Amino acid sequence: MSALAADPGLDKLLKNVENRYNKAKTLEVLFNESYTPQGKPQRSESGTLMLRKPGRMRWEYSQPKGKLFVSDGKFLWLYTPADNRAEKMKLQESDDMRAPLAFLLGRLNFDKDFRNLQARPDAAGTRITAEPKTDNLPYTAVEFVVAPDYQIREVKVTGFDNSILAFAFDREKVGPPFDAKLFQFKAPPGAQVVEAEQ
Repeated sequence: MSALAADPGLDKLLKNVENRYNKAKTLEVLFNESYTPQGKPQRSESGTLMLRKPGRMRWEYSQPKGKLFVSDGKFLWLYTPADNRAEKMKLQESDDMRAPLAFLLGRLNFDKDFRNLQARPDAAGTRITAEPKTDNLPYTAVEFVVAPDYQIREVKVTGFDNSILAFAFDREKVGPPFDAKLFQFKAPPGAQVVEAEQ
């Protein structure tokens, strides 16, 4: 039996969110990202996120300018302009806290990925809280804020170390045309490229 069956309203809401993102072939959205490590000051960054199925994404930061996080479907690259350094890692091995954002890549299945789903009204729509179904993930809780049109407006991820990674999304466009080159990483001149330690 579905964990969601107890609340038909929530079940319907989640199915509509899944349909919205799982059907989209491309997606563009502005993001504000804040990261709060336990006991340390919050870091805020922002930019534009572009997605193309399957598995391609480009986080192009305007703050800090030049920072880039790119996936070509097999590998992830994180480029930090301050160090002129790019880190390369295999997509499936990355235990990045962005993992709960897989919904953006059209692989959203609330019932399969989460347990203890609960919903409550929020100023922007509905706030859904959930826990991951498996314990071997780098996070312990996720919150989504879903607008009445089923857009995901916010995602907040609590890490097992009590760090918090939060995203606010705005001006979502479904189906924009993207050049494939956007999802290929090209190291800037003189950049050091390192393979991430697994």
